[in-house]
Amino acid sequence: MIEAQHLSKIYGSTVAISDVHFSVAKGEILGFLGPNGAGKTTTMRILAGYIPATSGTACIAGYDIHQDSLKVRQNIGYLPETPPLYTNMTVEAYLHFVANIKGVVAGNRVQFVKNALRRCQIADQAKMIIGKLSKGYRQRIGIAQAIVHNPPVIILDEPTAGLDPKQIIEVRNLIKSLAGEHTVILSSHILSEVSMTCQRVTIVSQGSVIATENTDSLINTMKSTTIYQLKVGGDFNVVKESLESLEGVTKVEFCSEASFSMLRVSTLDRDKYLAKDLANIIINSGLELYEMTNSRPTLEEVFLKLTRQDL
Repeated sequence: MIEAQHLSKIYGSTVAISDVHFSVAKGEILGFLGPNGAGKTTTMRILAGYIPATSGTACIAGYDIHQDSLKVRQNIGYLPETPPLYTNMTVEAYLHFVANIKGVVAGNRVQFVKNALRRCQIADQAKMIIGKLSKGYRQRIGIAQAIVHNPPVIILDEPTAGLDPKQIIEVRNLIKSLAGEHTVILSSHILSEVSMTCQRVTIVSQGSVIATENTDSLINTMKSTTIYQLKVGGDFNVVKESLESLEGVTKVEFCSEASFSMLRVSTLDRDKYLAKDLANIIINSGLELYEMTNSRPTLEEVFLKLTRQDL
């Protein structure tokens, strides 16, 4: 439903995005994830026809964004970072206005507006002036204007930005309800939103795509690393060399406390459980092992590792 092919955008000497490519299947929710300044908004604006790409192209619902720009716009709903609201209008009047400019025929507008109000759970606010509503409600109205003409593709740029935890959950559930009937691309730098809302994730850093996976596969790919945390009594230097030479160990770090050392041992082989070997080295060296735990990377740790500039 969405196919981005080698998109680039250059402003003078500044490269905003370079060779961005990804696809989104019909009915899927894709998370477009990256730190601030990674090129997420630039990509969303290109897909929405708001700005042209310097090179490359994309097809949305079978239409090329350059050759069939009007058709693309007719087949998408777009929520930019700041919802395009007229705050002096009522919610209902605003959605009727949007439905009109998006080409919904007059005889269908009442039903289309009712559907958008219902799906975004703002029917009870239909007669309210938008400017008097909270940010959470305004964000829902922004999504309502994106879906009021029932487009096959919905583009959401940072849809939960600035919301409180309750509002985030409500908007997240709303977005999840769009899957299947609509194809959704959702940009965010909030990792929990991507992991809880999206079926797949494309990660961008410094304007380029660095990974595309479903969220579970992305974590599993990185789970070849296991981190062991050990609380050891005695002189760490006695076992440092032995730990570093153990097969599968990639890094050993430590910090000294009053009467013990905290060791952090990173390993690569996820199929080999090294706890017993680590414990034997510690104990056979005459040191005391007070505690040992192990953990696997979270989505946050995967994200930070993939987007570090020095990797």
